[in-house]
Formats: sequence, structure tokens, C-alpha cells
Amino acid sequence: MVFDAKTLTYDERGLIPVITQDHLSGEILMFAWMNAEAVARTLETGAVTYWSRSRQAFWIKGETSGHVQELVEMRVDCDRDCLLVLAKQTGPACHTNRRSCFYTAIRDGVEVEIMAPEN
Repeated sequence: MVFDAKTLTYDERGLIPVITQDHLSGEILMFAWMNAEAVARTLETGAVTYWSRSRQAFWIKGETSGHVQELVEMRVDCDRDCLLVLAKQTGPACHTNRRSCFYTAIRDGVEVEIMAPEN
């Protein structure tokens, strides 16, 4: 079956949530949004492309920082309303210069930073 981005379930803003995971380690790197065009651009170019809700513009991961995400595989969940992107990550994935955006844990009711920024 040929994939058609129009068959995905988007929210009222035309967006679908995307979880990005390191293709080798399985580590969750980040969460972001795509619209149908971002999905198509990602599949066409191999450069993971998101939709920035704040800027209302396409955002190619690493375009300014050099910390690119190269698409290895895109997966669709069973309800077709969420995507999983397996990516080859160059450098940190988070804008805070950490490997993952999930660098804070809640342990015994206390928020703890569990990952330092990369140099």
C-alpha cells in the first residue's frame, strides 16, 4: 500500500504529534509537531522537518545549529494520529544543548535534572 499523508488524523490545527527516537539506542530525543507538508518533506528529503507552532513555519531540525536529524524510518501508530520518527541524530537534539529534551525527572516529588548540557 502506498503511503498517503492525507490518511493520517490531524488535529483541528492540521497537526500531528511526533515522537523522535534515536534509531540505534531507542532513546527518546524529543517531541514536536508536523503537518501534512512537513511529513511529505521529511519523507522526500530525509531531513526531519517539523512545523513550528510559535513561528508558524517549517523547521528543519539542525538547520541553524548543525544538530541534524536524518530520517531512518517513520512509523504510524494504530490510530493514525501520532508518528514515531527513528532518526540518526548528529549532536544534541534539544535546544538546551542536551542529547534529549527529556532531561528532567520527577523523583520522590522533586524535579531533578538528570542530563547535563553537552559541550
